[in-house]
Amino acid sequence: MKLIIAEKPDQGLTLASVYKMKKKQGYIEVLPNEVFPKGAYVTWAVGHITQLIPPEKYDSNWKKWSLQTLPMLPAQFQYEVSKDKWKQYMLVKQLIEDPNVTEIIHAGDAGREGELIVRNIIRQTKCRKPMKRLWISSLTPKAIQEGFQTLLTENETRNLYYEAYTRACADWVVGMNASRLYSILLKEKGFSDVFSVGRVQTPTLALIVKREHEIDTFVSEPFWEVKAKFEISKKKYEGKWEKDGNTRIDTKEMAEKISAFCEGKKAQVADVQTEKKEYLPPLLYNLSSLQAEANRRFKFSPKKTLDILQKLYQKGIVSYPRSDSRHVTKGEAEMFPEILGKLERYPEYQELFPLPTTSIINNTRYVNDKEVTDHYAIIPTEQVPILQKLSFDEQKIYDLVARSLLAAHYGKSIIEYTTITTLVDERASFQSKGKVQKEEGWRKVIPQFEKDKDPSLPILEKGEVGKVVKIEVKESKTQPPKRYTEGQLITLMKTAGKQIEDKELEKVLMKTEGLGTEATRAGIITMLKERKYIDIRKNLVYATVKAKILIQAVGDEILASPEMTAKWEQRLKEISEGQALPKQFMEQTNKMIAHLISTTIEAAAKWKFPEEFIDGFVPGKQPGKQRRLPTKLGTCKKCSGAVIDKGTFYGCSNYQKTKCDFTISKKILGKSVTQRQVKTLLSEGSTELIHGFKSKEKTFDAKLGWDDVEKKVKFIF
Repeated sequence: MKLIIAEKPDQGLTLASVYKMKKKQGYIEVLPNEVFPKGAYVTWAVGHITQLIPPEKYDSNWKKWSLQTLPMLPAQFQYEVSKDKWKQYMLVKQLIEDPNVTEIIHAGDAGREGELIVRNIIRQTKCRKPMKRLWISSLTPKAIQEGFQTLLTENETRNLYYEAYTRACADWVVGMNASRLYSILLKEKGFSDVFSVGRVQTPTLALIVKREHEIDTFVSEPFWEVKAKFEISKKKYEGKWEKDGNTRIDTKEMAEKISAFCEGKKAQVADVQTEKKEYLPPLLYNLSSLQAEANRRFKFSPKKTLDILQKLYQKGIVSYPRSDSRHVTKGEAEMFPEILGKLERYPEYQELFPLPTTSIINNTRYVNDKEVTDHYAIIPTEQVPILQKLSFDEQKIYDLVARSLLAAHYGKSIIEYTTITTLVDERASFQSKGKVQKEEGWRKVIPQFEKDKDPSLPILEKGEVGKVVKIEVKESKTQPPKRYTEGQLITLMKTAGKQIEDKELEKVLMKTEGLGTEATRAGIITMLKERKYIDIRKNLVYATVKAKILIQAVGDEILASPEMTAKWEQRLKEISEGQALPKQFMEQTNKMIAHLISTTIEAAAKWKFPEEFIDGFVPGKQPGKQRRLPTKLGTCKKCSGAVIDKGTFYGCSNYQKTKCDFTISKKILGKSVTQRQVKTLLSEGSTELIHGFKSKEKTFDAKLGWDDVEKKVKFIF
């Protein structure tokens, strides 16, 4: 009899559902059939049933957070069963030890984490029975039946387990030691909190803090543009004054001179340039590209998209969600006509048929066996669902996946871009840009999401003459770099290799898909949110004061740079390919962390943090202690409550009881408002003079004061 161990209950049920079966408590009995003549048991983990044990279980002295106990380097790593999953573990163990069970079939997700989850259970139970590996990319009945008939031998995926195990142990060494190191040293500087540090989360956070710094230090400069409306041969259009391709003018006086010169003057078309650009359909989705697109279109967080995809995968209607490939094999492409035939029956897709291309099986842009590693791109399976039976969010994600396959069967989209140069009084040059879509192509399947900024232009020929009918001067300001959206964080992590100067390391990191993996990126972003390093407001990412403090402390250490990740990923990849040993990797990791501890302790003596970090920091949870109550900054001006730091603003502690809406923003016209300034305002009625507020017109200095009549904070000049 065989024992099949899946990664999750739903997955176990789906695997068993292709055979006659009986449901039991915590497992399923598969009745004898052609594939399993003696029948089989199907059971499951509940995600990670086992976990690496905490430091104090290796050495009782390691329980105390102290620099003297660092580095903590276990001679042999040990796993334990999570308390909340003990019941299921004991049931799996009982089945493993059943004398009727002669072989184990590892049926975890076909990836690194799935490999680790199930093998750790088998290792924990000290099982010595032979093992085979089920390796499939979708949970359709056909894929499951074929998978069980073509099982891999245990040694074919063993190195993947070694990689996952080594990765987990190395992350333990870095996380446990570096988090304690920085938490202890920063507490000595007055920042009492747990500062979590990690191999992937910290370089990711460093990139976010770098962007935050660019925004904070950006100095906006005014500029002016001259815009004209022309009428030529009864055709009207607009243009911007330009010189050498630049439309910005440094002074208002010069802009007004140009405007005055052009008013009512003769205008002539000096040049008409047209350029056709062809846009190929997008590649099929991997997880990162789908997470980025779902965030852009629907504001879904990366975790939400992954969770929805996982549900669709469990239902057998899309392929494996944690794929890093954007290609499929020829074998999969042979299934496309069947999938497309089923999609054609739905009203949502009927207008897209017949498809311009009947087959893409020979199109290497999508179908390329060499580009598929563990899994192929995320595609709909032949088990096409009734869309109305899916939840609203599931419909959105399924539709994206379905349309990506449909778009691959369409031709390129062709757009013609036009640039008109208009001369006013034979001297002042104006430029007008527009575009016309010549061929819709795949855009019929995936319409443009962003609003079209380029207007349509009339058809004009060089030499046509008319006049300026209106002229105006427009003042604008240079804008700081844009904040990342939550979806762009996925892309940022994936392309972090672009931040590396060493070209060889850049190639490694780009080859290994950047920071983290397809399976872990959403979790890293969630972790940064939970650990109060980033705030997400209206889908935009803000680095907190806590994040800025940590990244300044880490400084130029390799923990904050993608270089370390590049080197780690290179070695880990070599372990999975059988070209490197886990022991050597761990020895290098241990040396690195020991060096980090000694250099950081030495550097900490010179750490100096800006006042705004000190004032803006909110103490957090300490190991073994309850979270401190928020610091009272003063008495509320609207009621008797206390004004406290609420993270992204200062507000009244009575809000929950009385709905008192007293608030002070932490950023007013580009200036950070510190805790000390709020204390002064509440006790004395106004702050000291604050320099550098930035309005649209100018930069100015002012105090912030409380107006008792209008009941709000106002500027005092």
